[in-house]
Amino acid sequence: LLISDFSRDDGKGDSESEDKGAMKDGDEEEEEEGEDEGDSGEGSDEDEEDNEEEEQDSDFDEMDEDNAAKKKRAAALCISVGSFSDPDDLPGLAHFLEHMVFMGSEKYPAENGFDAFLKKHGGSDNASTDCERTIFQFDVQRKYFREALDRWAQFFICPLMIEDAIDREVEAVDSEYQLARPSDSHRKEMLFGSLAKAGHPMSKFCWGNAQTLKHEPGEKQINTYQRLRDFWRRYYSAHYMTLAVQSKETLDTLEQWVREIFIKVPNNGEPRPDFSHLQQPFDTPAFNKLYRVVPVRKVHALTISWAVPPQGKHYRIKPLHYISWLIGHEGTGSILSLLRKKCWALALFGGNSETGFDQNTTYSIFSISITLTDQGYQNFYQVVDYVFQYLKMLQTLGPQQRIYEEIQKIEANEFHYQEQTDPIEFVENICENMQLFPKEDFLTGDQLMFEYDPQVISAALALLTPDRANLLLLSPENEGHCPLREKWFGTCYNMEDLPEQWTQRWAGEFDLHPELHLPAENKFIATDFALRMSDCPDSEFPVRIINNDRGCLWYKKDNKFKIPKAYIRFNLISPVIQRSPENLVLFDLFVNILAHNLAEPAYEADVAQLEYKLVAGEHGLVIRLKGFNHKLPLLLRLIVDHLADFRADLGVFSMFSEQLKKTYFNILIKPERLGKDVRLLILEHCRWSVIQKYQAVMKGLTVDDLMTFVAGLKGELYSEGLVQGNFTSTESREFLQYFTERLKFQPLSAEVPVLFRVVELPQKNHLCKVKSLNKGDANSEVTVYYQVTALIKLKECEDAHLGEEVDRSEAIHSAAVGVLVVGFGVEENDFPDNPTSSAYGEVSKLTFLPAASPLLQDATLINDIRAFTSSLPLHPYHKILS
Repeated sequence: LLISDFSRDDGKGDSESEDKGAMKDGDEEEEEEGEDEGDSGEGSDEDEEDNEEEEQDSDFDEMDEDNAAKKKRAAALCISVGSFSDPDDLPGLAHFLEHMVFMGSEKYPAENGFDAFLKKHGGSDNASTDCERTIFQFDVQRKYFREALDRWAQFFICPLMIEDAIDREVEAVDSEYQLARPSDSHRKEMLFGSLAKAGHPMSKFCWGNAQTLKHEPGEKQINTYQRLRDFWRRYYSAHYMTLAVQSKETLDTLEQWVREIFIKVPNNGEPRPDFSHLQQPFDTPAFNKLYRVVPVRKVHALTISWAVPPQGKHYRIKPLHYISWLIGHEGTGSILSLLRKKCWALALFGGNSETGFDQNTTYSIFSISITLTDQGYQNFYQVVDYVFQYLKMLQTLGPQQRIYEEIQKIEANEFHYQEQTDPIEFVENICENMQLFPKEDFLTGDQLMFEYDPQVISAALALLTPDRANLLLLSPENEGHCPLREKWFGTCYNMEDLPEQWTQRWAGEFDLHPELHLPAENKFIATDFALRMSDCPDSEFPVRIINNDRGCLWYKKDNKFKIPKAYIRFNLISPVIQRSPENLVLFDLFVNILAHNLAEPAYEADVAQLEYKLVAGEHGLVIRLKGFNHKLPLLLRLIVDHLADFRADLGVFSMFSEQLKKTYFNILIKPERLGKDVRLLILEHCRWSVIQKYQAVMKGLTVDDLMTFVAGLKGELYSEGLVQGNFTSTESREFLQYFTERLKFQPLSAEVPVLFRVVELPQKNHLCKVKSLNKGDANSEVTVYYQVTALIKLKECEDAHLGEEVDRSEAIHSAAVGVLVVGFGVEENDFPDNPTSSAYGEVSKLTFLPAASPLLQDATLINDIRAFTSSLPLHPYHKILS
């Protein structure tokens, strides 16, 4: 598929063609000949915790993408082969081959030469191996696109895959495996896959590691190199491939390039790998059981899963999407609404992720994942019962055309008014769609619900019964009760029969809880898509239209993208937040409980594509909204009203206090997060660490503490806002006015900084080496920070002579600090703990380590961060005045 993208780079059209965003299918000239074969038949808690402390967001970048990104051109290629095709004696071979084709080609023999070429010209690349597909993609500046396309195509024409590179690249694959091992989501997948029938490819070890690709083949005298080349010749064949290319050139030029470059891709004529005959892989006695699992993180999580026949052929109806929309609903009458009222659950996600693990030609997974509180964990069978009650209600009532059409309308609106996607993401998605859908649905097949068919939906619903469900329960409480161990990731688990009292109840007629019912009509769906007329002069950048002692407002009317959407952002800044670690914890509690209070009333806005986000920033509460401007003011007022009338009952407070302990713990056991915390503690004056926050929450705080903090917070606020998009300046002014009227905050006595001051590092190298706080993680993490606060001034001064240029380069890198978080392993003289000891270590203090390596002897060790930073001078604040 060729995509000629004539979206404007610099406000001027392209003179090469008058076409505007044309597309061309490579088989178009042959009309119906060569027609595609047709149909092929989650959010995780970890992601949420990764973003727990992040302040930055891409909301406003979406309105005006970075110029460099817009000028990039991209291509992606999908091959209909994946880890399902791994030989039994070489697990991970498909993944390993995906790595090896990058290692040079006959035409461009430099090892990793393609990566070097892209880096030199502002590009990037990636590849991924799924169960039945492998995808490669890259982007680069337009000027170098044709050459990059030619270099990239050699992966599929004549890769070198030299034998000498095998050992090195096995280490790269093994490193990916080691990085994945501490991930609970990956561990769950491997355990779940192991439940498949013997001989089904779902039970294969798709990652590959040094053991499966190097050591065991060596012992068995298997020639991995030869098998790798055989696998490439068998499966990297042109008739298995779909290619999407997006650039600013004309379609004729793109077609010429693609024909010239890709004509040499070999075609072996072999039939495609086909696993569609291996149906019902989880129809085994071991599936309908309870599996207790010991997670890496401190979390209580319940996952209820069903394996149903492959649903890809129903992509025009999307029955699982319809069901997941109802199961995952968070408004009145939903499962999560009931569980939240009982303080049993924090979040619920339902559906099918459409990855190869969740959907392939042998089965589709429908799963419901619930993050439980301590109380929810104690009552998890009752939680399961509520889910089964809701499903039985859906089965009894049958599919609802009103709800289906509501979802259809919401998603059609979003598709019609969607904003430009990064080219590399777009072609990646499209090349895979070309494997799944007929031509006419390449762009829409995965996004739209085309037709309502109650029989198809009813058939899918009928399969979601208690006797076909698999229950997976993750909890630290399972430690000591899980003697079984998954082979590849070492996950400790136990398998149990479901209690007879529950199986008997679910086998009969059981009552529906009175608070469970279908959602009402959604009042937040936009119907007015008219573009507003400007009521002030146009501007290239946002202008400040309000500036007083309580706040300021920046505004820009969108006259470029011309879409009926808008972005609103407010930062409510307060000096109260950073006064102590306790205040930071109370602030986190406040934001979490505020989001909890909003979850039900704001959920309909969320599903109507009005997105909102509350972020506990370092110096204030950040409120971000985006979506169709028609109903966006209703959502903003709802948020401000809940902010003004904030309340927290004891049960909710206790629930989030316990959850916050787990959240801080889970942040600290990740080496990269601990490394960041240590680095910022060294660099930023007056910063409180996550460890100090963990200590504060463990000491215990009360509801009264929270309400006293919130009163103080609301009494000392400064509101800074930005409105950008399809609003007038008059409408925008009303938003800030509503904040000040409802919150009634007073002017600040002094300006609050929104950044930390940074210490000026001594002109020598320093090292802070600490032990990881996760005893089960072998991964280490290194960050080297070079202080260049003077870079702008240095760059502005022209060098008078070569020596000055050298001095300048040296000055830029003379002040550095390295932070090293050391993982656990025999290399560090760590020995396995007593098997009876807990896997959850102490995270409330740092253990500083000696340099050890001779290579680090020249660096000055930091063993006491406060002692090191207390005497250092501070860099001044920088403020943009114009």
